[in-house]
Parts: sequence; structure tokens; C-alpha cells
Amino acid sequence: MGGLEQSVFPYLVLAGFISAPIVFFSLFFVTAPYGRHGRTGWGPTINSVTGWVIMESVAVIAFGGFFIIGTGGGGGVVWVFFAMWQIHYVHRALIFPFRMRSSGKRNPVAIVLMAIAFNVYNGYLNGRYLGTHADSYDTAWMTQPCFVVGVLLFFIGMAINIHSDQILFRLRQAGKRGYRIPFGGMYRFVSCPNYLGEILQWTGWAIATWSLPGLVFAVWTAANLVPRARTHHLWYRDRFPNYPAERKAIVPWFY
Repeated sequence: MGGLEQSVFPYLVLAGFISAPIVFFSLFFVTAPYGRHGRTGWGPTINSVTGWVIMESVAVIAFGGFFIIGTGGGGGVVWVFFAMWQIHYVHRALIFPFRMRSSGKRNPVAIVLMAIAFNVYNGYLNGRYLGTHADSYDTAWMTQPCFVVGVLLFFIGMAINIHSDQILFRLRQAGKRGYRIPFGGMYRFVSCPNYLGEILQWTGWAIATWSLPGLVFAVWTAANLVPRARTHHLWYRDRFPNYPAERKAIVPWFY
């Protein structure tokens, strides 16, 4: 990194840690207006599939671009990190949205723009850090407990995320409309196992990279998804009188 960028970078990281709790507490009072919680009053809208592809593709491009222009030389370990990131976001950008069966639903452009802004910021922090500090991750890093545990947690989280989404997709097969109670997999324990899986993924990322940018992403993921899981959980309980009482919102047996 150049001198100016190097001096500014820590403040961008700090901004992530400061803004995360603000987002966390705000989402307990303001429900994000998309999906089942969609409503008017948020300005122009865009087809939900189109919006999803755009905002998630930004994460692929931003991280990849900032990673590749790094000056760290690049060893095998950072390319493992590169692959982990891109596997997740290519799936989220080019596979997941076309399986949502959104039936022409629309999301506010404002929400898409906020997601794009975060993905550029997050892609810059993590891509630039890993690309620039690639030499810090030598081959021996792959034997470190943090790498082994982090990568394992990342892929466990991804498996939970994808499997939970698959259960939701099956509920909305052709000819079946409306919302129903999901069963199976981690839905036995929580209302939003897909969110739980994503939190596990990026917690694993933070552990595997052992970096402050990685930690910013993990904290932001939890700050965004925990209150949203609570909103989903309360929505289920309000809509379905027979909703399983033993289920928690996002943390099994706890919350």
C-alpha cells in the first residue's frame, strides 16, 4: 500500500467496528423492506433477482480486483482464501437468485445500493489486505490451528447455508404459493439456519485469515443477520399458531 492508503486503511477498519453496533441496534427497530417484509415507502424498486445479481456480483468483482492488484507477491495460502471468497459469492450472485422463485417480487433500489456500497467497502478491506499482505501467509500457515479451524468452520457454515436454502426452495415448488413452516436440517433448532450458516462462514473466514478486515466482516455479518433472524422468527410465530415452540431465532437452545 502507498503511504496515504496505509495511513487511511486502519481508520476504514475502525469505521467498520464502530458502524456494526449501530446497524445491529437499528435493525431491531427498522425492518429491512424486502422479501416477506417488503413494503412501500422506500422509493423506486427493482426486480428482486436482478437486484440480487447486481449487488452480489459487486462482491465478486471488488474483492477480486483489489486482491489481484495487491503487491504481496501471492502464495498458495492467499489463493485458498481467494477461492473461498469467490466460491461463496459466485454462488450467491449467479446460482442462488435464480432458484429463489421470487415470482416477480421487487426490492427497493435503496436497499440494493446500500448492499453495493457495503460490498465495495468489504471487498476493498479484505481483498486489498490479503493481496498486499500475501507474504505474511507462508505455506506453514496451512498447519496453524487458526487456519484449519477457520476453513473447517467456513465450509460447515456454507453447507448449513446452502442446505437450509434448499429446504426453503422445496417449499415453493411449482404450483405451491404462500409461506409455510420449514422443517428438516437445522430448522429443527432455529428459524433462520441459513443466516446461522453465513455467520459461521465469515467467523471461520476471520479465524482462518486472522485479520482485522476479516473480523470486521464477521462482526458486520452478525450485526446484520441476528436482528433480521429475530424479525423472521417473530413473523413465523405470529403467522403460524402451531409454530414449533422449541425453535430459537438463530442460536440453537439460546436465542
